[in-house]
Amino acid sequence: MADDGAWQKLAHLTDRIGPRLSGSRNLERAIEWAEAALRADGHDNVHREPVMVPHWVRGAEFGAIVAPIDRELAVLGLGGTVATPRRGVTAEVVVVDDFEQLARLGADRVRGKIVLFNKKMPATDPDHGSGYDEAVPYRTRGPVEAAKLGAVAALVRSVTTRSLRSPHTGATRYEDGVRKIPAVAVSTEDADLIARLAAAGERVVVRVRTSGRYLPDAKSANVIAELPGRERPEEIVLIGAHIDSWDVGQGAHDDGTGCAIVMQALTVLRRLGLRPRRTIRVVLFTNEENGLRGARQYAADHASEMANHVAAIESDTGGFKPKGFEVQGGPQALAQAADLVALLDPIGAGRAVKGFGGADLIPLALAGVPALGLWVDGRTYFDIHHTHADTLDKVDPTHLKMNVAAVATMAYALAEMPERFGAADRERAPAGR
Repeated sequence: MADDGAWQKLAHLTDRIGPRLSGSRNLERAIEWAEAALRADGHDNVHREPVMVPHWVRGAEFGAIVAPIDRELAVLGLGGTVATPRRGVTAEVVVVDDFEQLARLGADRVRGKIVLFNKKMPATDPDHGSGYDEAVPYRTRGPVEAAKLGAVAALVRSVTTRSLRSPHTGATRYEDGVRKIPAVAVSTEDADLIARLAAAGERVVVRVRTSGRYLPDAKSANVIAELPGRERPEEIVLIGAHIDSWDVGQGAHDDGTGCAIVMQALTVLRRLGLRPRRTIRVVLFTNEENGLRGARQYAADHASEMANHVAAIESDTGGFKPKGFEVQGGPQALAQAADLVALLDPIGAGRAVKGFGGADLIPLALAGVPALGLWVDGRTYFDIHHTHADTLDKVDPTHLKMNVAAVATMAYALAEMPERFGAADRERAPAGR
């Protein structure tokens, strides 16, 4: 636990490179740095694998209440949002808490309006996770559902439970055949202000201005490095994270910590002179945030060896104190993971629960590969997630070291097992969430 290599890597990635949105020069600088760092640590088969990624540029943004009061709003355009006309869009706001309420209003009451989706994210429970999955559909689907009823723009309450007037960005999705309308996240405080004014019977008018645009797809890459297995080198235990981030903050917890954790986990094993039975492969995926193209391209590039992927681990929930691993697989995988993860009891990370392996592991899980997500105490994760506040100072160096220990231990244990992890599950059916 004395090793501070992960912290050094994370500090360089965040302070020297910064935010890393797909298509940006910063992302390519990060990929170049990661490849060089993995080579410097002495790893085998270090290389990049090309991926074409979307290239969306945010541009200038503005939001304000113009009636019945004058108040500037804290906003961030949602990833992929289209631009408004140069002077913006000004319209009355209708406030809804959910899709059912939007449907009840209907086109007659939504047409020509700005819709505010004021869905509150439930508080994070340390044992049962966050309410992110309950709130995030309003960010991803809200704008298109509003557009179907004739709305001219969408405001989405930031997906967080605590806020210091910080808007949270994130991807939204449009549909072919549905008019694309501007979509912005608004701070929870400002969402509540608009809702209070509307509840008091006021006609609330908001002006929104965005200038987001797509450029042609850009060249990017996944970064690969390996610790070769001594007996079954063709069998692979993958440990991964995503190297891209949103264009605000530094992408520290999301997912700079994950990159530093898996990179350093491989380095620790190498420096200890450990040579597992199977190969341990680091994959730093590009374009998780707004496309998952890196994950899909990896699965396509390695389709012929997918049957030899014994297990995959992802770190993409922040670098907080580890609790164990979520297991996306069948009953045998869960039982075996529970046995292996007991090795981490001394650092309080000895729990295995059924859950989600990680977004970048979805294509592997669909191919039947057991997926494990590093499970951390993320009660404060969504305070900073996708915001300007996701910066290095929010990361605890001790927790980062603990996560390196957790991933290194689990990866080695999976790679060293005499039998294949979750083999009986794989014979029955592919893994599922």
